[in-house]
Amino acid sequence: MVKNPFISIIFQEKREENCGSVEFQVFRFTNKIRRLTSHLELHRKDYLSQRGLRKILEKRQRLLSYLSKKNRVRYKELISQLNIRESKNR
Repeated sequence: MVKNPFISIIFQEKREENCGSVEFQVFRFTNKIRRLTSHLELHRKDYLSQRGLRKILEKRQRLLSYLSKKNRVRYKELISQLNIRESKNR
């Protein structure tokens, strides 16, 4: 299902762990975000998808800020694995 082999390996590792963990939720949101951004490159005027993308981005940002407050090491590892930028707000 996932085209990137590195992400599929992470997905299999995370699936064996707790599916409700913060890392797994951030991983799922990141996959949704990437899928929606590729969709919006083709359909620029799909405003409902843009709204959904903003909601998912906000949810992921809240989870990442929670994780950075609770466990900075796990936060740094997750950021590097998913290849996303660190938030400016702390």
